[in-house]
Amino acid sequence: MPERPQALFAMTAQNVPHLFPPELLARLRAHVDVDPALVAHDFTGPRVRETLARTEILITGWGCPRLDAAALDAAPKLRAVLHAAGSVKGFTTPEVWRRGIVVSSAATANAVPVAEYTLAMILLAGKDVLAARDRLRTRRGFPYGDLVPGIGNHGRRVGVVGASRVGRRLIELLRPHDLRVSLADPYVDQAEAARLGVPLLPLDELLRTSDIVTLHAPATPETRHLIGARELALMPDGSVLINTARGTLVDHGALTGELRTGRLSAVLDVTDPEPLPADSPLFDLPNAVVTPHVAGSQGNELARLGRTVVEEAARLSAGDGLLHAVDHAELERTA
Repeated sequence: MPERPQALFAMTAQNVPHLFPPELLARLRAHVDVDPALVAHDFTGPRVRETLARTEILITGWGCPRLDAAALDAAPKLRAVLHAAGSVKGFTTPEVWRRGIVVSSAATANAVPVAEYTLAMILLAGKDVLAARDRLRTRRGFPYGDLVPGIGNHGRRVGVVGASRVGRRLIELLRPHDLRVSLADPYVDQAEAARLGVPLLPLDELLRTSDIVTLHAPATPETRHLIGARELALMPDGSVLINTARGTLVDHGALTGELRTGRLSAVLDVTDPEPLPADSPLFDLPNAVVTPHVAGSQGNELARLGRTVVEEAARLSAGDGLLHAVDHAELERTA
């Protein structure tokens, strides 16, 4: 049996058992030689340095130290980075690619719960559930049998901004529902939109013609405040803005102003800044739902990310290419 390559965990130590519960850890260790008790939160310390010098595969996650030239110099045998989370942009540097190190990400797996959260919020928003809950809390009763006009998900218009992994997964999840879905993305052409099964619209038209707008674009200089005062003004009265992507996509000052008028509603799982200051009016506005960045993998969903790493380690062990390799050129233009 060939010798297993040396691997090292580089992340916040408390995440390791959540990402790799016993069964998954056993599967991982069938492909790599890794010690779950040795987790690098930085690349100092004699034991970490000694292991890093022999490491071929770095298994990373939230809290991974930055992989700059100094760190890579200490890992001369490193050939692969398997990331048990989404974006690798926060800890990788161009030096990783210059040295020919391949990088894999569990971003596709992490997109699943984000899309599920968004689907749930779309359907709840269509039924006005959150506002109805607050009304019931206040009134402690309701006229049984009354029909509520203006709500429901039959033919509701949903605009998806960004054909990211999450955006594409969401489009799939929306398909069985009786909704009218459209897409805005400057990097998608009509042929690709047709393959996704949705009409492609300019952003302004999507904003004007959607009852619910959900954001799934990357955070780049070009997308900062993609949704500002002008864009919010285009949205119809009673419409809902959902953001599970990045807080910087939305001008929160402009959004707060619109929400104060009562004309729009918003569901925000990400904000700018994050977390919001304690005195932010978004916490108190009845038409704003703010959740603490929980759309991404949480709890038992973390094992899905770990499973992606195990599968990638198995591919490396078999001499196959990575299934979820990160393209450096694409990374430069995305979050």
